[in-house]
Amino acid sequence: MPTVLFALTSHDTLGDTGRKTGFYVPEVAHPAQVFTAAGWKVAFVSVKGGAAPQDGIKPGDTVSAAFLADHAQALATTPTADQLKAADYDAIYYAGGHGTMWDFPQATALATLATDIYENGGVVAAVCHGPAGLLPVVLSNGTPLVAGRKVSTFTNEEEEAAGLTETVPFALETALVELGANVTKTDNFAAHAVADGRLVTGQNPASAARVAELVIEQSTAL
Repeated sequence: MPTVLFALTSHDTLGDTGRKTGFYVPEVAHPAQVFTAAGWKVAFVSVKGGAAPQDGIKPGDTVSAAFLADHAQALATTPTADQLKAADYDAIYYAGGHGTMWDFPQATALATLATDIYENGGVVAAVCHGPAGLLPVVLSNGTPLVAGRKVSTFTNEEEEAAGLTETVPFALETALVELGANVTKTDNFAAHAVADGRLVTGQNPASAARVAELVIEQSTAL
């Protein structure tokens, strides 16, 4: 049975706004439903381990409510990347949430795990602000994973529309372009996901389930 590892932020403070943040729950819950329906196992890792802070839980989102109930213990006791073995996973999926902007770029152990999964023939995926975790992912030949690749991410325009351009520590779309990524995007908050081989990315929460579908397609194609 294939296994996908969801990578979660451990950062819970939204700059100096006084607001809390964390991983965006629907960006895990909805793709997890897709993976589970396709016969995959889901597992979790976070930057610091332990209970991963949560954001984006909305009334009426029954998929997210069921997900949190089913995985409460696992989400409360996540391991760190250095406790895991790349060979145990067929894909790693960097979930979004604004918290990722503070800790994913410096999460070197997580980046090493992603590199190993990719070079073992697995899929590396990310959605929304999750591609912040791709910034430190460098292949064994020294090339950034995103260099020359089609990548989708939460866009500069979406950050502006969310009113958080001055709050986040950097512009994620710009940072990916600076590493050589070919950013592909659509209208603000509309679903958009792209697979460039075994690198799969999505623009925003609406894209999360499609990212899961593309991960499964890329895995089946191997």
